[in-house]
Amino acid sequence: MSTPLFDLTLTEEQRITRESMRRLARDTLSSQARAADDAVAADPALLDAISGFGLALMPMPEALGGAGMPRSPLSNALAVEDLAQGDMSHTLAALQPMAAVNALMDFGDEQQQERWLPALAAENFAGAAVALNEPRATFEPGAPATTANKAGDGYTLNGVKSLVPMAAQCQWFVVTAALDGDVAAFVVPADAEGLSIEPEPYMGLRSANMASLTLENVLVPAREKLPNFDLNRMLDLSRIGQCALAVGCCQALMEYSIPYVKERKAFGEPIAWRQSVAFMVANMGIEIEGMRLMMLRAASRAEQGLDFHREAYLAQLQCMEKAMEIGTNGIQLFGGAGFVRDYPLEMWYRNLRGIAVLHGSLMV
Repeated sequence: MSTPLFDLTLTEEQRITRESMRRLARDTLSSQARAADDAVAADPALLDAISGFGLALMPMPEALGGAGMPRSPLSNALAVEDLAQGDMSHTLAALQPMAAVNALMDFGDEQQQERWLPALAAENFAGAAVALNEPRATFEPGAPATTANKAGDGYTLNGVKSLVPMAAQCQWFVVTAALDGDVAAFVVPADAEGLSIEPEPYMGLRSANMASLTLENVLVPAREKLPNFDLNRMLDLSRIGQCALAVGCCQALMEYSIPYVKERKAFGEPIAWRQSVAFMVANMGIEIEGMRLMMLRAASRAEQGLDFHREAYLAQLQCMEKAMEIGTNGIQLFGGAGFVRDYPLEMWYRNLRGIAVLHGSLMV
């Protein structure tokens, strides 16, 4: 049986946009990442700069303040990769509105879109996020502990969601919950009675300001239940986003390491001349290229409306494993210097640890 082709040819618009995003990542994001990580807070100016690219606006109808463009998982994945080369944490934070908009465009109805999307139709950062993760070691997206129960003409939500980026600055959330043996999703305003937000300290992705949501008998009108919710599609598109974050960060790590191993001398010669070092750097390049191609294949198939579940799942498995391998090897290349905070290696390593737990966090 033949395998359907996937197209990775970039459009002129995609090429131009990538140049602008890479310039921002190189000239601004990378230099501000450490300060934001130390402060455990995203830089508002950087959030606005990323929001200025309008990724959240693209699929919105023009009548709601958007651009009215077709949904493009491939363009979004490319954007995530390019921005993550500057800082994975700020990228995750700034693109939460894009993920929330995509969720409403894919799974919501016109009335829900009209109620919630106009508030995000701005060039400056305006917060909204998907709340899918839960603080359990055995968490399974298809069996959430958060519950929704029918109550009059609405539903009451109870449970705890974790790893929600920029939660304190969000206007609304897309919250998943168990309902009648299935998983449903609801739009929940940030000021809903019974909803509380608690900042959580994590080892990585610190400037993404991640927090937990506690829902105690939060009453949600029936009209806020997403009628076309597809958990598998949300997870698969999020897997592509996670992979793009990993590819971008790993690319930055490799590009940072190459000049160092060429200049660092041991026993009178650059350590790059040593076969073990040269092979380690070469393997980084090989694995990053493999990660990128698997991510792009899944994104391209999603773009064409082809089935992409297998491709997204395999890409996630590859990126989870190889991102940590690359992060570890980057520290190894720098030796003792990789363990100190004078270099960004330890920050990249901490951020890459988050790839395995960001279920549903960046739907492209």
